[in-house]
Amino acid sequence: MIQKITKGFTSFFKLESASGIVLLFAAIIALIISNSELSVLYFSTLEKYLFIGINNFGIKLSVLHWINDALMAIFFFFVTLEIKREFLQGELSNIKQALLPIIAAVGGMVVPAFIYVLVNLGDGETLRGWAIPSATDIAFSLGVLSLLGSRVPLSLKVFLTALAIIDDLGAIVIIALFYSGDLSFKYLSLMLLAFIVLLIINKFNIKKFLPYLIVGIFLWDFTHNSGIHATIAGVLLAITIPHRKKDKDFSLLIKVEHAISPYVAFGIMPIFAFANAGVSLDGLSFSSLLDKVPLGIVLGLFVGKQLGVFIFSYASIKLKIAQMPSNTSWYNFYGVGVLTGIGFTMSLFVGNLAFVDNLQYMDGVKIGVLTGSLLSTLFGYFLILLTPNK
Repeated sequence: MIQKITKGFTSFFKLESASGIVLLFAAIIALIISNSELSVLYFSTLEKYLFIGINNFGIKLSVLHWINDALMAIFFFFVTLEIKREFLQGELSNIKQALLPIIAAVGGMVVPAFIYVLVNLGDGETLRGWAIPSATDIAFSLGVLSLLGSRVPLSLKVFLTALAIIDDLGAIVIIALFYSGDLSFKYLSLMLLAFIVLLIINKFNIKKFLPYLIVGIFLWDFTHNSGIHATIAGVLLAITIPHRKKDKDFSLLIKVEHAISPYVAFGIMPIFAFANAGVSLDGLSFSSLLDKVPLGIVLGLFVGKQLGVFIFSYASIKLKIAQMPSNTSWYNFYGVGVLTGIGFTMSLFVGNLAFVDNLQYMDGVKIGVLTGSLLSTLFGYFLILLTPNK
């Protein structure tokens, strides 16, 4: 599939792999604390409101909302920078290289959503969670892959990275289209105006990040008040950051991406995991997993993801639409498909959006995401570990 691996991909893979381990610890600590004597402090702290601003000019949100709306806007900004770079001058810039992960990502989003809908058919409230099992966690999945070392060819690592990036793009589109609230045309107009100003700054090829940042802060505020989820502001800002092939010696996009990547990988994502993975396991039993929401998520992540990725990929390769990754076997390929069922960060995030008005389902979301991701991790890891290489 891909013969030449870029230096940028190698450093990206190392970063995401290490981040996955930190994410795991953050999630474990959250689970321990939320089931200890500190649980009251944990949940009450997340519910406390913080005002950021001067006098009457500012925003007041709960700690959890600051994390999920503001910090995650930076995460989406970073992810979109990655997506833009990959499509302009990376592993996805060549359509032949991009076809397999694109097709696989589509299968990995459609089949899990279909399974969730089947499980929750007839229940309008729980159906809102249809997109939860459609997402892949880049850091976690690559973290598991890194533990397998040379048993996984580099071409498969590139495939999984590209698939997860496209998966994130799909999640961004889903959030923008399906998880927005009541729209305010006043703030939508201001949001559009801010985006136009950013495009003008880009047109003049401004190579300092400060002007983009200042307008971006206003863009986030307008987006937050518009009814569209605030994280979309991060996406819009990233679209306007310049990356021109002719500027060989300097790219503001790459400079910003490299500058914030450690803070996103080892700061924002672990904080999000710590704030969102905490769930009380009091009274939890196997029957709890049979409730519609967790069951749909578990089956979507663990069954739907691997089937969607593998079937769509297999069909595209056999029909000669796409190429099989080099130096790999169908066993390892299927194992990587299983690892795409590690939804964690993005699945929890979409769950928060899906049930923002029905918080009684959030424990089920967390249990489903954690269980589905754990099953995908263990099954995918041991499948690759115990099967022969090509």
